[in-house]
Amino acid sequence: MKTRDLYTEAHLAVAAIRVLEHRQDTPPSIEAIGDLLSFSVEHTNLICKRLAQMGVLKIAEGPFGTRLFVQDHQLLETIPKGETGGPLKDAIEAFQASRKNHDSQIESFKAKQLQKQKDLFAQLDQKLKGDLKKDR
Repeated sequence: MKTRDLYTEAHLAVAAIRVLEHRQDTPPSIEAIGDLLSFSVEHTNLICKRLAQMGVLKIAEGPFGTRLFVQDHQLLETIPKGETGGPLKDAIEAFQASRKNHDSQIESFKAKQLQKQKDLFAQLDQKLKGDLKKDR
């Protein structure tokens, strides 16, 4: 699945809600929307929660699960085109950068330990050779 911006995914989610509502004559669940769009449940939930915060969708939780309603589809046009992840994407990039830094620290530590081990073996080798020469 290629990465789409929030604007495109929001339009897809609203269209999926309308199609599923037309097909089933009931408001769809988050899982049904995710299945129709081939999105993971987590990704669909993230999109729907952002749209609910903006006032585009209304999320109703009841005994038969969470159902979604289109509240004001015109608010979709307020989403900037090209905005991909927002704060979540920034947090992921920061985590990946810190992870790379951590990995490089581990690699440098391993290299130092390997050099220490080589030096120790060289020292032991010289000692053993010196002891053998004394014994002769």
